[in-house]
Amino acid sequence: MNDPEIRALLYPLLSGGVYVDELPTGTTRADVVHITEQFMHGYEVKGDGDTLLRVAAQLPCYTEAYDFVTFVVTEKHVERLLLLLPEWVGVLVASQEGLRLHRPALYNATVERAAVAGLLLLEEIKQFLMASGLRGVSTLRRREVLHLLRHTQLVPLSRLAQFVRERLTARLPERLQARAEHKAERQRLAGLRRKRRAKQKTKKRRTAGRTAAQR
Repeated sequence: MNDPEIRALLYPLLSGGVYVDELPTGTTRADVVHITEQFMHGYEVKGDGDTLLRVAAQLPCYTEAYDFVTFVVTEKHVERLLLLLPEWVGVLVASQEGLRLHRPALYNATVERAAVAGLLLLEEIKQFLMASGLRGVSTLRRREVLHLLRHTQLVPLSRLAQFVRERLTARLPERLQARAEHKAERQRLAGLRRKRRAKQKTKKRRTAGRTAAQR
């Protein structure tokens, strides 16, 4: 099974809230993030054609940012994947019959303020910090803001996480619109490429016909 087929099985299970595809998370992107009023659940999809080489780099990014983390994989990956994951990370196994729960995701107690804030745009983070009464943040660069969040005790994680969930949820219509525009542009370019190839084929046939007539 490939990535799109597995996602098609996963989406119907994400009841309540919204889900976002390919959300930048630390130095990677989470394949699917389910966002509700209470939590964020990050999902990583590994199809038959994928490898587990990136798990070691992906896992720290997810565990710092999401309340729950689940890997959705095909049977070929399960045995080796379990050696790479802490026990609280969930595992779903995908097959043609659907998704089978191998083990549920447990609550993640290692979420970090900077990683959660990093899911937002810089101006959104500054907006939250200024509304929380922190001064002097308006001119800070992104790495400085994240450094502040790693060391300050003035920003409760629960309130920051709530703000992040609200902003990501509010941004979804913009993401859907952008996705639709990108899809339309890809279809337009594909149509132009098909027309170009058709013209080239027609030109080649005409040239071949003239050459044959001259012989």
